[in-house]
Amino acid sequence: MQKTLFVGGGGPDYSEPQDLLLKYGNRHGLIAGATGTGKTVTLQILAEGFSDAGVPVILSDIKGDVSGMAVAGDPAGKLHTPFTERAEKIGFVDFRYDSYPVIFWDLFGEQGHPVRTTMSEMGPLLLSRLMGLSDAQEGVLNIAFRVADEEGMPLLDMKDLQALLTWVGQNADDLSLRYGNVGASSVGAIQRSLLVLENQGGTHFFGEPALALEDLMRVTPDGRGYINILAADKLIASPRLYATFLLWLLSELFETLPEVGDVDKPKLVFFFDEAHLLFDDAPKALVDKVEQVARLIRSKGVGIYFITQNPDDVPEDILGQLGNRFQHALRAFTARDQKALRRAAETYRPNPRFDTVEAIRDVGVGEAVTSMLQNKGVPGVVERTLIRPPATQLGPCDAATRRRVIETSPVMGRYETVFDRHSAHEMLLARAEAAAKEAEEAEAREAAEEAREAQAAEKEREFKTARRYSGGESESRTSRSRKSTSSGGFGKALTDVVLKELKGTTGRRLVRGILGSLFKGR
Repeated sequence: MQKTLFVGGGGPDYSEPQDLLLKYGNRHGLIAGATGTGKTVTLQILAEGFSDAGVPVILSDIKGDVSGMAVAGDPAGKLHTPFTERAEKIGFVDFRYDSYPVIFWDLFGEQGHPVRTTMSEMGPLLLSRLMGLSDAQEGVLNIAFRVADEEGMPLLDMKDLQALLTWVGQNADDLSLRYGNVGASSVGAIQRSLLVLENQGGTHFFGEPALALEDLMRVTPDGRGYINILAADKLIASPRLYATFLLWLLSELFETLPEVGDVDKPKLVFFFDEAHLLFDDAPKALVDKVEQVARLIRSKGVGIYFITQNPDDVPEDILGQLGNRFQHALRAFTARDQKALRRAAETYRPNPRFDTVEAIRDVGVGEAVTSMLQNKGVPGVVERTLIRPPATQLGPCDAATRRRVIETSPVMGRYETVFDRHSAHEMLLARAEAAAKEAEEAEAREAAEEAREAQAAEKEREFKTARRYSGGESESRTSRSRKSTSSGGFGKALTDVVLKELKGTTGRRLVRGILGSLFKGR
């Protein structure tokens, strides 16, 4: 069984093998150095070594040049002679050009298989980091996630969270009594941040089918670990999304993988390029989470290797946990650079053969000052190391090769089709439709009730009117008749009878006839 990973040659003539013990491969590491000093080659040869040992690898491709690992190096290329000479110089007798098993991934689904997760899996802490929310806004987001859990509403994609926040805003008064203040301004700010995230391509990232971690931990039938390459050249334009995604991936690995204790080799190795993006302007809660993950995830058999220009980019508490170090040249042009150079040198176990500060400053391209954990986990003495040449192609592969690798991938067809199952958005929409229908029915019932009441009132008025005319007028006529008979005699009574007839239908006809004759005469 392979126990070591050959890194390069050290010593005065670079003939002393420098190996990384696989059983300490999960003790994390650092690859640092100025631009153009050889960090990508070191990343490449470490990924190749882990893959040969049957360890799956995840790495991000910031500049697009790591995709060449899917292709064997070209013996006729311009680097063939220097690499051959370097292999001979360090005694790398097994050096050969070869391609490696690669799976391409892409959050946008353009240069690899789509990568998605759900809002629930991301969680409020990382979403707050992703959107740059204030403490108050983060509190409201936590309330929204709590409500979703209690109401049994899955949060899968962006429209789920947007719909839930709308509901939270509409019910802010009730929720404030139970969970604390839910300000309309905070809800509005979160919605605006979600809109910005949506415009940056966040809709591609949130949804289903979500990434299954076992697809990142595949091994070929011949025992080599797959190298999972995340296309990040477009993603890096949204650095907050890039850093949050990688941190989410680490968190998922930490929460999902079982404890394995001490192992002969890592279960998975994770290379985090441009690591400073993870810590720039990061709140303390987030840095604490990264430190916790870095401290504990090695017990799950996962190694994390940060790649950055300067060790100062990594917080000191996390830097102290990185046992395997590959320090390429640091250029000390300013007082700050010189101070950083001295601090970097102080973290190494000194070698009596040379001054560490001078070595870090003076190593050439392809060289590094290395220190790897030895037996019992003791840091090895710092050594100037000529890094071994990579077996794979330096630089990007062409579009046709990428397409072929994607089409023959073991996960082809698993993530390409998006599906949208019943979740918070649909549930809240159904609730709104049911409430609207209930309100419409209640309004119809109320209108019908009002119509019945109006009809009953109208009948009552008609009844009272009829009773008044039938009873009251006969009594009035009897009274008037008695009065006229007693006071006016027969002439008065006759007059009353005539007037009565004139008021009736016959009288009205007579009057109309008389008036009509008068007008005709005119």
